[in-house]
Amino acid sequence: MPATTTDTMDTGGGVRTGGADAGTAPAARRRLPLVAYVLAVGTFLMLTTEFVVAGILPDIADDLGVSLARVGSFITVFAVGMIVGAPVMTMATARLSARFTLVLALSIFVVGHLWVALASDVEQIVIARLLTGLATGAFWAVAAVVASRAAGPAMGSRAVAVVAAGGSLATVLGVPIGAYIAQLVGWRGTFWALAVGAVLVTVLVLRCVPRDERDTAAGASLLADLAGLLSVRLWLVLLACVTTSGGVLALYSFIAPVLIDRSGVAASVVPLVLTAFGVGSFLGTLVAGRLGDSSPHAVTIITPAVSTALMAVILLFSSQAWAMISAITLLGVFGLSANGVLIHLAVRFSGTAASLGSALSVAAFNLGTAVITPIAGSTLESPLGLDGPATVGTTVLALTLIPTTALALLARRARRSRA
Repeated sequence: MPATTTDTMDTGGGVRTGGADAGTAPAARRRLPLVAYVLAVGTFLMLTTEFVVAGILPDIADDLGVSLARVGSFITVFAVGMIVGAPVMTMATARLSARFTLVLALSIFVVGHLWVALASDVEQIVIARLLTGLATGAFWAVAAVVASRAAGPAMGSRAVAVVAAGGSLATVLGVPIGAYIAQLVGWRGTFWALAVGAVLVTVLVLRCVPRDERDTAAGASLLADLAGLLSVRLWLVLLACVTTSGGVLALYSFIAPVLIDRSGVAASVVPLVLTAFGVGSFLGTLVAGRLGDSSPHAVTIITPAVSTALMAVILLFSSQAWAMISAITLLGVFGLSANGVLIHLAVRFSGTAASLGSALSVAAFNLGTAVITPIAGSTLESPLGLDGPATVGTTVLALTLIPTTALALLARRARRSRA
């Protein structure tokens, strides 16, 4: 990387611009640093492995001789690993350099996938998936901080959005490619391919993320880092993370039966609808990240407001196929597009505990999914029936406006105080 974009790590675990021309680098930089795209490839692999099991679930069940529900637990245990791993692993590696933490997480990711590819029973795979989830949580948390600080204050939100967009792209490309590999060489080949991909990303991280040896004596103590978590604004952001992911995935997780049995959409069309949702999510995340650098609070208010309206349309017109397909596509554009901005705000509001703030945002997204999705699923057997997931999604998404509006009001008050 050119000298004007060379970075070193600060005591908060992030990146600060170094060199004689550090003061002019953010203004002169018109492109994101390469490291943001490298980390996006990493999150692409991380989210691919989380959801690819759904695409190859029958193959795994047949090979291991277990039920589909048992194999479905591989997704759940991975999510649990991310919820626990993001904050716990971040705290455990707080005195280590971000570069080393990223490499360590990727190494565990590689080992976990080789373990799955070679495992002969379900218990071994469950342990491997849990360890992989722990590593994934740590990678996501540190990657967001590294990308944000490397890009600088003027482009931090955009950089985090690019990293998050790598995850969005996983549902569009990663999962179908993983399923295709499984058809060609068997489901174990999918995990071999993910392991090889992680090895390549590790090489790129070693090349693109600067050395950042931590001075543990000069660095802030763990208690000082934890003090950064007392910020009210940070916890408002985390609450928004929970309701955003929980609201959107309340419907998305059960979209196939809703489309087929409620809207009358042919089963062959459902993958196309899911692809449209994924493409919309990828593009929406990039656009929201670009806008989030100048107007973060507008983005975090408008996106859940529009998403709530779209979810209400889905609820009211669920029997009309084209209305459903159009609304779901637009929900992809708006529903999760503010995630990168929310992560960036969590990094900003957590002070010296930037990595831990990022980790908590990752955990909050997964917590929303883990808590709200079962609730939405339980409504399928209630009087609401197939309208249940959309009802839950509409309600939860509307709740997002409470913390995001409060954040905007606090920002406005702070501006007035400075004036």
